[in-house]
Amino acid sequence: MSSNASHVDSNTASAQALLANDTLPWHRKITYGFTDMSGNLLYCIISSYMLYFFTNVFGLTVGTAGVLLLIGRIFDAIGAPVMGILVDHTHSKYGKSRPWFLWMSLPFAVFVWLLFTTPALSGTAKIIYAGVMYILADLSYTAMSTPITSVLPNLTSSTDGRMQANSVRLVLGNVGNFFAVTFIIPFAGLLGNGNQQRGWSLAVGIYSIVALILLLIAFFDMREKNIESEKVITIKESLKATKGNWPWVLIVVANLAYWTAFIVRNASMPYYFQYNMGSTGLISFFNGFTIIQVIGMASVPFFVKYMHKWGTTVFMLALTMVGQAWIGFAGANTTSALIGWCIACIGSGSACTMFFAMVGDTVDFGEWKTGVRANGFLTAIGASFCIQMGSGFGSFIASMLLKGFGFNAADKTQTASSLSGISFTFVWVPIIIYAISLILMIVYRKWENHEPVVKADLAERHAQDAKAAAAN
Repeated sequence: MSSNASHVDSNTASAQALLANDTLPWHRKITYGFTDMSGNLLYCIISSYMLYFFTNVFGLTVGTAGVLLLIGRIFDAIGAPVMGILVDHTHSKYGKSRPWFLWMSLPFAVFVWLLFTTPALSGTAKIIYAGVMYILADLSYTAMSTPITSVLPNLTSSTDGRMQANSVRLVLGNVGNFFAVTFIIPFAGLLGNGNQQRGWSLAVGIYSIVALILLLIAFFDMREKNIESEKVITIKESLKATKGNWPWVLIVVANLAYWTAFIVRNASMPYYFQYNMGSTGLISFFNGFTIIQVIGMASVPFFVKYMHKWGTTVFMLALTMVGQAWIGFAGANTTSALIGWCIACIGSGSACTMFFAMVGDTVDFGEWKTGVRANGFLTAIGASFCIQMGSGFGSFIASMLLKGFGFNAADKTQTASSLSGISFTFVWVPIIIYAISLILMIVYRKWENHEPVVKADLAERHAQDAKAAAAN
């Protein structure tokens, strides 16, 4: 009996030692952040300006653009779990996730540049070009972004280490977002010198080169741990990891609602400032203030320490909703609207950080529950799928609401109905959808309270496996 107790104590001590020594150096946390910085540098141009580019630069009607965006996102959403399965099936000297940054960096950069390049086509051919490039750009983003989340559980098993790395990632991702949404319009105007189509192509081309370089730096510095013992997981096993994984289900649905609300806001934002506020200059001006969300992102570990993950997420979603409502009540008062915008940005940016961190924890729960560690599949659905499908739903909802209220890009002055529709879409629709996400995160509290048991059990299992491997 005492022998068994000593054996258990020995395994527990070994597990605790493994967790204590599993640290991630700061330079690797920073280069890990380069992955999201690169992705956001290009993807945030798509998520913030794709509908606007299609209608006001490329030359499509708002209805056609909305349908293209939805169809493209459906393709990409299907591609997300496929990409997750591919990651789980990957076996290389670099690991499962890391090699994809090397393989997809160039296609991602090229396809996004082509998406914002207007060809000398017309009619159906032009629509087909837009649709195909949109799908290719988004699929390449999915193939590049899925490993960003799936690689995190393999960089370190430390919960604090993951939270810190994820916070650094989101802060640097926000820097990429800042340069994307703030400077792309004036940069395109400068390079185009009166030719919007030429300006957008040149500006996005330069952004693409920078994104390519950042991804390559991240690849060369990154290291996945225990890749020798990583097993190739079958599709059946990947699906098995979802069985009974209720925290994963909650994160997926809540994150999907979050991204739907976020993209409704972003897609309608350029129209709101151009037509309701009467100034296209306010688009870049307000987007420039999105950098303020790094305050929330950087402070996330502090909030989590006292409010836990579920409480921090609920608080940040509520803060986002308050900011949105503030903008609505501000009306034409630019200063007041800016205050509301900053509040909403701090809240939404921080909530986004939490979702990316928590989906990694559901990988641990899946392994604890089923014995299958499906990093790629679970994080692909929990992150990339939610981003892509939420972006599709968000863009489609925004375009259909604008169309329903009578918006026409050819009209320099919009009707009262159109202006009302733009305001409703930009301010109030996101609040309604954010509320769904908030309610789901309250339910998540039960599963977060169970995490210490999961971590301890897994650490002990891994210590036993390591001893067994050493004995053989």
